[in-house]
Amino acid sequence: MVRAVVATAWGGVDVIGVIDVPSRRPGPGEVVVAVRAAAISPFDLKRAAGSIRGDHESPPLRLGNEVAGVVTAVGPDPTGFEGESLAVGDEVLGHWLPGAQADELTVPAAMLLRKPAMLGFTEAAALLGSATTAAHTLEVAGVGVGDIVLVHGASGAVGGMVTQLARIRGARVIGTAASSRHERLRAEGVRPVAYGAGLADRIRALAPAGVSAAVDTVGTDEALTVSLALVSDPARIVTIANYQAAIAAGARALGPGPDTERIRSAARPHLVRLAAAGDLVVTIAREFPLQQARDAYTLLATGHAGGKVVLRPDRSTAGEVPETNDTAR
Repeated sequence: MVRAVVATAWGGVDVIGVIDVPSRRPGPGEVVVAVRAAAISPFDLKRAAGSIRGDHESPPLRLGNEVAGVVTAVGPDPTGFEGESLAVGDEVLGHWLPGAQADELTVPAAMLLRKPAMLGFTEAAALLGSATTAAHTLEVAGVGVGDIVLVHGASGAVGGMVTQLARIRGARVIGTAASSRHERLRAEGVRPVAYGAGLADRIRALAPAGVSAAVDTVGTDEALTVSLALVSDPARIVTIANYQAAIAAGARALGPGPDTERIRSAARPHLVRLAAAGDLVVTIAREFPLQQARDAYTLLATGHAGGKVVLRPDRSTAGEVPETNDTAR
């Protein structure tokens, strides 16, 4: 049997639990992964609430889609994302893997990338969800050398990735965050600013020549209103949360679709290389044992975790392959 995090009913944090589910042998093109770390995200909370669900989904609903671990079994033709066959003992990471919050997972090999040895399991599991979203926002906003980018929610999991990738692209970054996070943002090369009344004026003082583009990761009315006041071209304002209002104002709203999958999928290898080289840092807010999934979701639901929240299965029950390279943190 496999321990898996589920929503036992449609609802909030109180419906999150851990149950035993049957294990499954790999079929053609599939592998079994002993999970070493699985990240959680606001998307998982929405699925638990039933606000995002498939036509035939009903509780208990397995949660999660971001994972890193070790291959423990393979089916015929286990070709990974990079086009090479995976084998038992390979360390891997992946994204968009339904039910990833478990101590074992049987998944298509094509969804998995090899985990570089210098990248820890926790960081690997927490990388792709936020980083691919961040890369997508910057691609759509057309951010490049010389731009000044306003990032709303710069200390969050996605916002932190946006700020780093924008700077890698040669842009300067102004980021909104609670004042308690400003010192950290300054150390990362971001000019922090407190949200709240007078935000637009505070940003104008930091960027008297204007703001080129804005990325909204929080979804507040303030974020959109201030962005529209400061960015001359609304098509360079991108939100991942405030969809209807943004579209009505001529801004860009990113959601599911063919373009989303194409852009984010293409970005994965590059993001893994950046993280492995230390050029892209995954901020981990806290790790929890898998059995404490409800506590992990409780922290996530506050909206102020300050980074990724990660579940760690008990390694003694997460497959038979010995732990390796988990000190690269």
